Amino acid sequence: MAVPRQLPNAITIVRILCAPVFLWMLLADGGADGPVRWWAAVLFIVAIATDGIDGWIARKYEIVTDLGKLLDPIADKVLTGFAFIGLSILGELPWWVTIIVLIREIGITVYRFMVVSDHVLAAAWMGKLKTLAQGVALSLALLPLWTIVGEWIHWVNGVTMAIAVILTIASGIDYIVTEVRAARKKRA
Repeated sequence: MAVPRQLPNAITIVRILCAPVFLWMLLADGGADGPVRWWAAVLFIVAIATDGIDGWIARKYEIVTDLGKLLDPIADKVLTGFAFIGLSILGELPWWVTIIVLIREIGITVYRFMVVSDHVLAAAWMGKLKTLAQGVALSLALLPLWTIVGEWIHWVNGVTMAIAVILTIASGIDYIVTEVRAARKKRA
């Protein structure tokens, strides 16, 4: 079966376009935990799941592109960044968590653009693990499960969010260390 070469990139672009729609839906509910909140959470979950799908298609059909390597992590950062911001606006997530995550995400993205003429900084395994952890933590935080299972789910949300934040910081450090080592090796 022939797969269009730009299909993975198209999926990535759709993920980026879903982000503002998701944020609008999340904020439109105003923290009421009604149907719009549930739909916002479902849209986020479907959109973040496409991260694995576009990468799988690109690798399986050997249509990995430099544009895809650049856009894919940006799409993840836009979607998850909007989720962190939305939860903080609603008062469900402390702003310091969102600020730490955004500093790391924006910093790595700016660096990607700074070095793009030299090399494409593709997502590393720890960055992928970070995105998975953020996706799980944000999905749990976005779904108003406390309306069904009770308040104890906030504890689970807190643990998964803590893991996501730790991996966010650790993967940022990993990128920096890897790039410094590569720069030293290049000079030598």
